[in-house]
Amino acid sequence: MDGALARDTNKKLLKGSSLTGWLFASPWVIGLLLFYAFPLFSSIYFSFTTYSILQPGEFVGLQNYRQLFSDELFWKSIYNTIYFAVFFVPLSIIIGVALAMMLNMKVKGMAIYRTIFFLPTLVPHVALAVLWMWLLNPGFGLVNGALDMVGITGPNWLGSEFWSKPSLILMSLWAIGQPVIIYLAGLGDIPNELYEAAEVDGANWLQKTFKVTLPLLTPVIFFNLVMGSIGAFQQFTLPYTMTQGQGTPANTLTFYVMYLYDNAFKFFNMGYASAMAWILFILIMALTAVIFMTSKRWVHYQGK
Repeated sequence: MDGALARDTNKKLLKGSSLTGWLFASPWVIGLLLFYAFPLFSSIYFSFTTYSILQPGEFVGLQNYRQLFSDELFWKSIYNTIYFAVFFVPLSIIIGVALAMMLNMKVKGMAIYRTIFFLPTLVPHVALAVLWMWLLNPGFGLVNGALDMVGITGPNWLGSEFWSKPSLILMSLWAIGQPVIIYLAGLGDIPNELYEAAEVDGANWLQKTFKVTLPLLTPVIFFNLVMGSIGAFQQFTLPYTMTQGQGTPANTLTFYVMYLYDNAFKFFNMGYASAMAWILFILIMALTAVIFMTSKRWVHYQGK
C-alpha cells in the first residue's frame, strides 16, 4: 500500500510539474504558433491565390508559379542572386580564414587589431551603403581618387552594369568580422601538440597550414559556408538602400528578395510574392542539402 501511495504521489507531482512547465512556456508556444506557424501555413495557401492584402483574392491553383517562370525580371533576379552567392561566399571564406590566421598570431596589441577588424560588422547596413556610395562615387570618391594617383581611370562602379555587382561584393566583404571571430574560435580549438609534431617531422608553415590548420578548421568552414550561402540568397538591405529599391542600372542590382518585397508591399501582389517565397525556400533547402551531402568528403572532425 505504501508503494502504491508513493507512486500516486509521484504521478501527481509530475503532473503538477508538467503543468507548471507548460504555463511558463506558454507565452513562447503561443508566439511560435501565432507569429511563425500561422504565417507559414497561410503563405502556402496564399501562393495559390490572388490575395492582395486589400482583397481576399481567388484560388487560382498553380497560376502564380506558371506566371513566375515566364517573368523575365524573376529570372534576372535569380541570376543576380546566384552571381552574388557564387563569388561572395567563396571569397568570404578565403579572406575570412586568412584574416583569422593573421589575427591568431602572437603579436603585441592583437586585441586592438581584432577589435578594428570587427568594427565594420557593427555598422548598420544602411549606413554602410551610404558610406560606400560615397567611396565609390565616380567623380569625387576616394577609391577612384586613389586609382587616379597611380594613373588608372576608375570605372563608374555603381552606375555600370559590369561593375555594379562586384562593387556590392566588395562592400559585403568589408563587413565579414563575424565569420572571422568564428574562425578564430576554431583556430583556438586546434591543439598545439599537432603543430609541434608537424615541426618535428620537418613541416614548414605552408605544410602545417594545409595539413593541420585547414583540415581541422573544416567544421567551422562548413558552418560558415551554410550560413553564408543562406545569407547570400537573402541579400536585400545593401542593394535596396543603394538603388532606392530600383535595382539600377538595368536591374543588375535587383535581387530575388528585393523583387519579392516589391511584389508584396509595393504592388500588393501577396499571392505572387508568397509563391516566390516558397521557391526561394526550396532553392535554399536544396543548396543546403547538397552542402550537407558533400560535407562527408571534406569536413574532418578531431578524433575521427
